[in-house]
Amino acid sequence: MKISGKFVLKVAGTLTIIALVVAALLGVVDMVTRDKIDAINVEKTNQALAAVAPEGAEFTPVELSDAAVAAAAAYGTLDSMYEMSTGGYAMKIVASGSQGSIEMIVGVDANKALTGVSVVNHSETGGIGTKVINNDPNSAGTPVLDQFIGMSGAGSLVVGKTVTPISGATVTSKGITAGCNAALAAVEAMG
Repeated sequence: MKISGKFVLKVAGTLTIIALVVAALLGVVDMVTRDKIDAINVEKTNQALAAVAPEGAEFTPVELSDAAVAAAAAYGTLDSMYEMSTGGYAMKIVASGSQGSIEMIVGVDANKALTGVSVVNHSETGGIGTKVINNDPNSAGTPVLDQFIGMSGAGSLVVGKTVTPISGATVTSKGITAGCNAALAAVEAMG
C-alpha cells in the first residue's frame, strides 16, 4: 500500500495545528497560575523558616558565597540563605529523595548545630517517604526530623549510624540527611 504525499502533508498539518493549540493553552494556563504558585511557595518557605528558628526570629537574605555553595554541593544544592536575628542561618537546600528532589529549610545556630528541618516541596511516595516528611516517629520512637536538632559536623550525619531512618523510607531519610550535611557544610565554609 502506497501512502500519497498529499495524505502525509494533511496529517503533518493537522498535527502541527494541534501542537500549536496545545502549546498556546499551556502558555495561558501558566500565565494564570504562575503568580498563585509562586505565592504558595513563598508562604510555604516562610512557614518552614519559622519552623526551624527560635520564636520571633527575623530573617535577612544573605548573598551566597562561592565557598558555601561549593561546600554544600558535596551533599545537595544550596539554593538560598538567610541570617537569623537570633544568630545562625536558615538555608533552603535541595537534595535527592526517592522520587525526585526534596526542597527543605535547614536551620543552623551560631554554634553550628542544627536547629531544625522543615520540608517545603517534595514528590516522595505517599505513606512511605511522606512518613519522613511528616516527621513520623522512627523505630527509636523519635520523630524522624526532630532527631537532627542539636547535631553538628558536616559529613558526620549518616543514616544507620547517627541518624535512625523510618523503615521502608531509607532513601527519603538519606535525602533529608544529605540536606542537613549540606547546610552544616555551607555554614562551616563561611567560617
